[in-house]
Amino acid sequence: MKSRRLAALTLAALAVGCTTPGVQPLAQGAAAPSAPPAAVPAPKKAAIGDFGLDLTARKLSVKPGDDFFAYANGTWFDHFTIPEDRSSFGIFTKLDEQSQNRVRDIIEQAAASHPAPGTPEQKIGDYYASFMDEATLEAKGLTPVKAELDRIAALRTRKDVATLFGSPGYPSTFDIGMGPDLKNPNVYTVSIGQGGLGLPDRDYYVKDDPQLAEIRAKYEAYIANMLELAGSADTKSKAKRIMAFETAIAKVSWPIEKRRDVEAMYNPRTVEQLRAEAPGFDWQAFLDAAELGSRKAVVVGELSAVRDIAKLVGSTSLDTIKDYLTFHHLNNHAAYLPKRFDDLRFGFYGATLRGQPKQRERWKRAVDAVNGALGEQVAQVYVAKYFPPESKAKMEELVANLRAALAERLDALTWMTDETKKRAHEKLATFLPKIGYPDKWKDYSTLEVKRDDLIGNVRRAALWDWHRQVARLDQPVDRSEWFMNPQEINAYYNPQNNEIVFPAAILEPPFFDPNADDAVNYGAIGAVIGHEIGHGFDDQGRKFGPDGSLHDWWTPADSAAFEARAKKLVSQYSEYEALPGLKVNGASTLGENIGDLGGLNMAYHAYRLSLKGKEPPVIDGLTGDQRFFLSWAQVWRAKYRDGVMREMVMSDVHSPVYFRVNGPVRNMDAWYKAFGVQPGDKLYLPPEERVSIW
Repeated sequence: MKSRRLAALTLAALAVGCTTPGVQPLAQGAAAPSAPPAAVPAPKKAAIGDFGLDLTARKLSVKPGDDFFAYANGTWFDHFTIPEDRSSFGIFTKLDEQSQNRVRDIIEQAAASHPAPGTPEQKIGDYYASFMDEATLEAKGLTPVKAELDRIAALRTRKDVATLFGSPGYPSTFDIGMGPDLKNPNVYTVSIGQGGLGLPDRDYYVKDDPQLAEIRAKYEAYIANMLELAGSADTKSKAKRIMAFETAIAKVSWPIEKRRDVEAMYNPRTVEQLRAEAPGFDWQAFLDAAELGSRKAVVVGELSAVRDIAKLVGSTSLDTIKDYLTFHHLNNHAAYLPKRFDDLRFGFYGATLRGQPKQRERWKRAVDAVNGALGEQVAQVYVAKYFPPESKAKMEELVANLRAALAERLDALTWMTDETKKRAHEKLATFLPKIGYPDKWKDYSTLEVKRDDLIGNVRRAALWDWHRQVARLDQPVDRSEWFMNPQEINAYYNPQNNEIVFPAAILEPPFFDPNADDAVNYGAIGAVIGHEIGHGFDDQGRKFGPDGSLHDWWTPADSAAFEARAKKLVSQYSEYEALPGLKVNGASTLGENIGDLGGLNMAYHAYRLSLKGKEPPVIDGLTGDQRFFLSWAQVWRAKYRDGVMREMVMSDVHSPVYFRVNGPVRNMDAWYKAFGVQPGDKLYLPPEERVSIW
């Protein structure tokens, strides 16, 4: 299914009301039961260590000023072995495994209750069971995708190609999605952009690098092997042509740093204009197949790339396009086909590309599949069971403290004029925090799930979501919608809603522990809150106003001052070497790096405000400031295999975790003071070279 494109740019029966899950309100007019005075409970111990930090992870032989990541995590890093079924492992992974185990219990309990057809329990249980039933998958072979493969083989005209490209569930060289309009966030719009590549990013095809050349060769071999496994002939020649076609697409595609520019990616066009500017492709047939044929206008993303890809599709032989579509349809569905297809796909994307020796257990992948299709159905049980009301209340307090800290920091800025400060305060005042779970759940009552039909379930779930989005195109934007499941270990900022969103599953130790030291919580979840708030004021988020619309609310002088500081941050991160000869892309990671730096500054400011002028106690020889910065370093504790590190640097807007720790702290005066960092230390920056934005 095509991705929800505008959600990616900004950042996507049973109903539960606004009462907190798991808490039953008293009946109206009822008196609360009387009870004897409760004894004062003993203080609870933090989940990690005595106060929230893992002091055994530190490597005290490393000077904090030389490598703060290693100082905070080095002993763990030196002794930890990445599990064979993972390409990386860290705090996020550990919490994800906890969430997966919890969701598995929810699913298996639902399935064990022998639910009636059409109930949430039946859908969750049968979707999971269909993924786990390998015997049925083996018996069916390629039969579940035969109709689609036959349709691809039957393509005869360029219009047929455009129709299939637009049909939900088929591969395409174009990405199509629906979301709020960037300049009018109260209405939905249709967006179209570049797509069609099987490797992680266009640079994998075009960069002159021996390791990438080896990956390209192995990808071409994988294409041939997948086609051969499906019974195709002359597969090496077909793979060579497919690779040449994808390489041609890659050459005209925009690089990741250019795709981050929201203004460059916002190009409203009527369908007539699209036909004129990107000829050689039947856009009307494409939109008709996507059930969007009545739309008179769209937003085009990578304008020149869409034009040039349309030209390529029009000039490439039908046989090559059919082979390309056949391979990608098999590739996209390999996880739901017999084991030989799944293993072949993992052999390239898991072992070759990411260096992961072993496939994850099937039940874990089944949980991921259920979360992807029925995520909010599962979430309703998850939050009732695992997200206590006091966690939400504590988070709301922390968010309020971070907002207050940023307000003070805005007032103190020396590089911003009062005029722009006023507008920044207006935006900050309208920030909407969403914590734990949605106020309104998705209704899956029309989604049919069958216990013996995995690919059918995958297809119906994708179509259900597509139809849900198409049906609301002319409706008011649903600002209650979440683009992550509550059981997901993540958080995000959505500029079109001017909202920060924190799913329940990330509000766990070490990110958040109500029994941990305040310094630890501020350095962990406080900095994550600050990070998401900071996205509203990063190099792209700052272009959106308080109402979520894309418009310039900065004075030219303030824009120039901001860009000068941002440029220094780009230069800093561009010097970090992730692998020998492979440096971080400071331009593509700029927004996340601003989020980290601003978020850590906000969290530190909020922590100091919370002390009300008092100094915190020294605990285990650590000052409050030291505990704060160590907490930040330990939530980013992780280890990568080289393959996934390369993929991250080349195709991800986040810096690797080592630099997410070391990069921000070396720009903060408080860190230097806390750890006695001096000139000559490897991370030392002279005061005039330290970047301060928010």
